[in-house]
Amino acid sequence: MSDITITPAALTGSVTVPSSKSMGHRALICAALAAGESRVEQVSVSRDITATKRCLEALGAVITEQPDAAGRVAFTVKGCRPHQHSPLMECGESGSTLRFLIPLAAIDGNCYNFNGEGELGSRPLDPYEKIFAGQGLLFHYGSQRHFPLSVQGPLHGGSFTLPGNVSSQFISGLLFALPLLPEDSAVTITGPYESQSYVNLTLSALKAFGIRVSHEGPAVYRIPGGQTYKPCSGPVEGDFSQAAFWLVAGALGKKLLVRGTRMDSLQGDRAIVPILQRMGGRLTRTEDGILSEGAVLTGTVIDASDCPDLVPVLSVAAALAAGHTEIIHAERLRLKECDRLKAMATELNKLGARITERPDGLSIDGVKTLQGGTVDSWNDHRIAMSLAVASSRCSGPVTITGAQSVTKSYPAFWQDFAAAGGKI
Repeated sequence: MSDITITPAALTGSVTVPSSKSMGHRALICAALAAGESRVEQVSVSRDITATKRCLEALGAVITEQPDAAGRVAFTVKGCRPHQHSPLMECGESGSTLRFLIPLAAIDGNCYNFNGEGELGSRPLDPYEKIFAGQGLLFHYGSQRHFPLSVQGPLHGGSFTLPGNVSSQFISGLLFALPLLPEDSAVTITGPYESQSYVNLTLSALKAFGIRVSHEGPAVYRIPGGQTYKPCSGPVEGDFSQAAFWLVAGALGKKLLVRGTRMDSLQGDRAIVPILQRMGGRLTRTEDGILSEGAVLTGTVIDASDCPDLVPVLSVAAALAAGHTEIIHAERLRLKECDRLKAMATELNKLGARITERPDGLSIDGVKTLQGGTVDSWNDHRIAMSLAVASSRCSGPVTITGAQSVTKSYPAFWQDFAAAGGKI
């Protein structure tokens, strides 16, 4: 399915969201490092999760999968200390896979070759490059800073300093690897600390698998060396970044019940609930999930520093809200699968939105309805899903090119969209 055409219709009914991709990555990694057998259950398999599984197997983990009755998968993982089963680390388009696993590949002293697809080669890796250079380790691109990327340890513990305004994935990558080293380590975050909630997800996974990390102030992590990951089993919670599409769709339409999320979640994207409520959304917690009912939304200021993945779909909500919205502190979205700020401004403006790009965000004046037309996903799953939500408030059919991009994180999106009344 490369292109789809949607006839506008309000979405209604109920949707069960996929498991959290963020937590799925983290649980699989910790299980692969544990001395024993773990089960990571209720996982919604996507291309990104498959990439992490494939690379963990290259590091020596043995992973089998068993489908469950709900169409998800339970992974049984026999973990180990990283050792080279294969030198090839095929990351697909997954930035999480690449950045989480580079430090782990540097533990055993063997050379690993990281490959990627799409725009992954353009995603910056400067913090790791500086660390490897400082320790005299191999960190070498094939040509002109493109894949393959060759890395070779052995990585040593000690003191590490990372800027807080780059991806939190670098911090998480170090936190996975440093407990396995003989030396104690400390990671200090300098400057504004953005996306801290994602590091908190990593810390919660580490704690579940028996790893100790202590805080010294809000931006210093101390990691004792010589630790051992302990097996742990359990389900992966629902994904708020995916729930956001349906919560916005409900607010723009009739009503949608979104199942599978936990309100006590540490996911930063849980912010979709208070942000939509601040815009006038009618969101209610029920026994079955979160009910999002149609409402007249109003513009607001949205600080995206701790929830960047929400920006594409929130730009849809803002485009159809009364008044003015400013999305700020979102400059890192220019370094995702595509330049998401430019993508959403470009494609929604094709449908009649009034959006102006800023260096760090979007300035949006709401309109009552959008028009039909042809828009492009930029081969980005979140752009495609956001444009699908926007189609529900268009005056004519919307054709989305590159619709297959949703398989990166949410392969069943179009089936769920149709089940909720979307006319594809």
